[in-house]
This record gives sequence, C-alpha cells and structure tokens, in this order.
Amino acid sequence: MDQMEGELVTSLVNGGKEWLVLTIAAFMPTLWAVTLIFHFARPYVVRVLRSLTLRFGGDVWWLSYVLIRDAMMLVTFALGTVLLLPGLYLGQSLPLFAPLASLVLFWALVLKLFGEADDDARTFRAVSLLLVAGATLFFVPLFFGVEATDQAYLGGLPAFLVSATNPGWATPIVAVSLAGYGATATYIFWRFARTLRQPGGRAIEEAARPAA
Repeated sequence: MDQMEGELVTSLVNGGKEWLVLTIAAFMPTLWAVTLIFHFARPYVVRVLRSLTLRFGGDVWWLSYVLIRDAMMLVTFALGTVLLLPGLYLGQSLPLFAPLASLVLFWALVLKLFGEADDDARTFRAVSLLLVAGATLFFVPLFFGVEATDQAYLGGLPAFLVSATNPGWATPIVAVSLAGYGATATYIFWRFARTLRQPGGRAIEEAARPAA
C-alpha cells in the first residue's frame, strides 16, 4: 500500500512538472509577441506623447508604457530561463533554440541596463535586432518543429527542431546557453563592481547600505 502511494505521489509530481514546463513553453510565444509589440510601439507612443497638451497626462502615458514594456521583457526572460534546465529541456519536446533565444533576450536586457535605449538610436537599434533574433530563434523551431511533428511533407525537419528528438544538437546548445548566462552575469557583476570603485561609488554604496 505504501509503495502504491509512493508511486502515485511520484507520478503526480512528475506529471505536474511536465505540465508546468509544457504550459510555460506554450505561453512563451504570446510573451515574445507582446514583448516585440510593446518594443516596436515606441514611435507610436512618442507620437501620441507629443500630441498631449497636459504634462501630467504625458508623464502618465510615457511611464505606463515604459513600465509595461520593460515588465514584459523581464517576465519573458524569467519564464524563458525555465527552458534552460537541462533535464527538462532534453526530456521534453521543446523548441531546439529556445535556450539561445533566452540568452539573446538576456543580452538585450543588459544593453538596456547599461545603455540609453530610449535616447540613443544606436542602442535602440541594437536592442531591436537582439529581440528580433531571439524571437526568430524561438518561433522557427516552435512552428516548424514542435507544432509540425505530424506534417509528413516536412520530412525530418520537425524532429531536427525539437530538443527531445535531437539530443546531438540540444546538448551543446543548452551547454553554450548556460555558459553564456554565466559570462553575462559575470560581466554585470564586473560593471557593478567597477561602478563602486568610481568617485561616485561611495555614495552608491552608502545609499545601498541599510540604515543602522
């Protein structure tokens, strides 16, 4: 009896884990689409902002747009990191290049963190290119791989673009993505540490220090 209960609990846990991962993977296209929409809606938002005569209304309009746009990028990035777990990524039918898409999105967030994407045209173009590249890396294997496994006319392409059926590519892809995450996080830490060593770093350190 105890053995049967243990097997039932194990099955429920494993089934819940698979359901959660597949649900996140199914919801990721929506998050990527909304992220791209809000990012490339900036010219429209700026045009409407210039037509507003009330300063308060303009501030609310712009701040709302910035908060929603950046929040969508962060949510997409946070949920995308789940697809980097090697055990889940290699064991489930997920888009082959999903880890690389999350890594590219990470780089876009780093550019926004240390650059002026709203004021510098070059930084805005760089962020735009990274977002388009990340979305392409996610959507292509999703549409022609995960969602096309029953399309016989595509031949072996769907099996190639799915992580579970192409471990020869999936294993190095997830390894490179994890290494890229580590290198990017190290760069962020180095930039922050260098900021603390600059003349204004003491003020930053004192502001971050909790009050006694």
